[in-house]
Amino acid sequence: MKEYYLHLNEEPFNLIKNHEKTIEMRLYDEKRKKLSVGDVLIFVNRNDEREIIKTQIVDLHKYESFAELYKNFDKTQLGYRKDEQADPSDMNKYYSKEDEQKFGVVGIEIKII
Repeated sequence: MKEYYLHLNEEPFNLIKNHEKTIEMRLYDEKRKKLSVGDVLIFVNRNDEREIIKTQIVDLHKYESFAELYKNFDKTQLGYRKDEQADPSDMNKYYSKEDEQKFGVVGIEIKII
């Protein structure tokens, strides 16, 4: 079992803290290929680096695209509010289409420990 640190903006950080967001979406790049079920992810709030949440990886859901990932989960699990529109293109703020096609994506299913 390994530990990894991931920085998050305050809104998704709080959604995890409140047990609402249970899937962290990332590119399935070399860093994420090292993750295994049972590993610990420690999320750090970018706005207050003293605030952390310790989680454990429950499952790794691998897909070719964010669109495919979005089809397989309820939007609240991905960090959207019930009244929000969930759109896979929202991930383009963080990752390029080229990188998405090159690496694929992973939905990291987590639980707070």
